[in-house]
Amino acid sequence: MLVVSTGAANLASVLAGLRRAGAEPGLAGGAEDVLQAERLVLPGVGAFGAAATSLQAAGLWSALQERLNAGRPTLGICLGLQLWAEGSEESPGVAGLGVLPGLAKRLPTGVRVPQLGWNWVEPGRNCQLLQPGYASYANSYALREAPEGWAAAWTTHGEPFIAAVERGAQLACQFHPELSGPWGQALLTRWLGAR
Repeated sequence: MLVVSTGAANLASVLAGLRRAGAEPGLAGGAEDVLQAERLVLPGVGAFGAAATSLQAAGLWSALQERLNAGRPTLGICLGLQLWAEGSEESPGVAGLGVLPGLAKRLPTGVRVPQLGWNWVEPGRNCQLLQPGYASYANSYALREAPEGWAAAWTTHGEPFIAAVERGAQLACQFHPELSGPWGQALLTRWLGAR
């Protein structure tokens, strides 16, 4: 179980959350670690472009794409979810990993941005890992359309957006499960046991 350092994440809270869920996480040291880890976490906070540039500079970008395209057990958190997409309105011209179609779009005008705090997670009928509950969010951008072949959970802040997507042992959350109390810890535990 390894965690990628994006240069834009609170690694301490992610590592602590994984430990509470029963894992013994370490940090991924390079592309080989990304490819070989039994389970991998891609966390992130901050700017899309800066995180993508950091991952590319560390030589991890193509390894992440290969791992995700192969369906290997991987968890994306917050910006980590957005990096799975084709790009983000936050950083025009910067390509994402392209595993999920579409762009992360800015939350609508008329609501507080960034969204900071608790909001509901409503899983779609095909979700296996995700359950209804409240999660902790810190985001200004989000995906608006459910990707084909993935089960999606939704939330609303001004308008509906993707709270999380899952496919097998791949899970990407717009919220922070490691900061979402017992509900989030239970989700991490389910992901750790997913095949």
